[in-house]
Amino acid sequence: MVTGMVWLPRLRHAAFARGKGQLGLVLLALGSASSCTTKGEPPGAGPSGEPIVVVADPNATPPPSIARAANDEGAGSSAPTPENSPVVSESNGDIAPGTLNDNMPFVPSGQKAGSTAWRSWIYTDIGPNRTRLGYLRVGAVVDIRGPVIKNEGCDEGWVRVNPRGFLCLGKGATTELGSPILAQTTVRPRRGEGHPYLYALANGDPPHFYFHLPSLAQVRRIEGVEPLSRFEQWHLLKVATVPKVAELIGKVEPPPAFLVQEGRLLKPYGVLQRLEEKVHSGRAAADSGFAISRVVSHEKRWYGITTEQDFVAMDRLRIAVPSSLRGVVVPEGAGLPLGFVTKEQLAKFTLDAQQRLVPSGALSKRQGVLLTGKTMPSGMMEARDGFWVAAEGLQLVHARKEFPSFATGDRKWIDLSILKQTLVAYRGKSPVFATLVSSGRGGMGDPETESATPRGTFMIYAKHVSATMDGADDAADSYSLLDVPFVQYFHKGFALHGTYWHDEFGKVRSHGCVNLAAYDAAWLFEWTDPQVSADWHGVINKERGTVVYIHG
Repeated sequence: MVTGMVWLPRLRHAAFARGKGQLGLVLLALGSASSCTTKGEPPGAGPSGEPIVVVADPNATPPPSIARAANDEGAGSSAPTPENSPVVSESNGDIAPGTLNDNMPFVPSGQKAGSTAWRSWIYTDIGPNRTRLGYLRVGAVVDIRGPVIKNEGCDEGWVRVNPRGFLCLGKGATTELGSPILAQTTVRPRRGEGHPYLYALANGDPPHFYFHLPSLAQVRRIEGVEPLSRFEQWHLLKVATVPKVAELIGKVEPPPAFLVQEGRLLKPYGVLQRLEEKVHSGRAAADSGFAISRVVSHEKRWYGITTEQDFVAMDRLRIAVPSSLRGVVVPEGAGLPLGFVTKEQLAKFTLDAQQRLVPSGALSKRQGVLLTGKTMPSGMMEARDGFWVAAEGLQLVHARKEFPSFATGDRKWIDLSILKQTLVAYRGKSPVFATLVSSGRGGMGDPETESATPRGTFMIYAKHVSATMDGADDAADSYSLLDVPFVQYFHKGFALHGTYWHDEFGKVRSHGCVNLAAYDAAWLFEWTDPQVSADWHGVINKERGTVVYIHG
């Protein structure tokens, strides 16, 4: 039997309550043999095979930030305050440390830990049968609560995180917030609108992966080109004359202090380590996709820093501009139908005093229009804003005549039609959001043998702010898609997710997953359950996910 340690001077010992979950769900959440898959499982504190007894160790030395709260309590301070102590007294013998009852939310006291791994897992408890609640991405800094609990599964000790769960300190997380890898990864993904990062695709001449910013002489030798003339041409044709791209890239800064001082990018624990050659570690495959956290200027050339912490030359990339498609948030009581403009422009008409149609402007392609349901024999449809448009210029989303049995109360569910390539988010029987999608190009085929989206009733069981997908969605489009945005798994390896490599929503296109436009993926990710806490990068929950109903 292995004896663990807890920094808890007032507690002699505690029985341990084991978790009930199954690890198999996690393996599904991270990928399967199905079409849409993610990378292999990253490192994390693995469950030990032995039972654990948690005991007090008055000689244990916790990290400094946690020691402050423990010492305050041990010195006989007054009643705990949110500033220096947890809400629940750790001396309460009714709550066994490290158990399911010990992972409740708490008021932050200023104690924090940072993720130093590609995935730092958060667990339900600290026992041998613990299950995963979710994870942090490198650079995330979260509130924690002591005391530190040590056992065979985590030599440096477990701490509690908000809103629930336990994080293992060590290779994947640290209380030393001045850690070089944390200084390097301060840029966090954006949530709620558009893409979480700047995205780009390799052109026919893909970039090298640099771990040092190369000199011009090194670039000439490695790439065999004159870098400045190449960059100037790219900047003129692809950035300076394309306002959307310039806006996405934003202000380009000199290399940050951590690069000036250290010179090299550090790799977080759990990221692929390639064979290195002086200043680079090989070259990307043609048509690779990249998620870029920041862009820096070095010797008159721009380099992007990818989320996996590599430098890539920007002039060897094509910036992915998010689709102009934005789904329609349906006002309460408005309901369906609605339509999306399929033409480059669609004329609007109003009725004059003689009830004749008079031109009154135009709608742009992909624009959503809420409709009243009133029509004219000529094929015109009335918009809720009072104008009329031709039905032939719209891709329509009709009101449902019947509802599935689970559409009750205010329960969230997603209605996805493969034949119509539409998605509607409902609360009970009330639509709240509608948009166009791209499902599997196999249409109504068998997803086991064709590139089709499965039909049936499912539940979202895992969500990732971003996840890398190898050979996913459309092998003809991309070999390796880094950090695909807002991934929501609902069945095996099939997911709803944002898409930065095509803009053909409204028709089949994918390898089986459900492709969403940037803004729609961001909106849906925040609306569905399970919820992903602000500082977390992913969650797993097979019991309370939003229902996904997929049909013809």
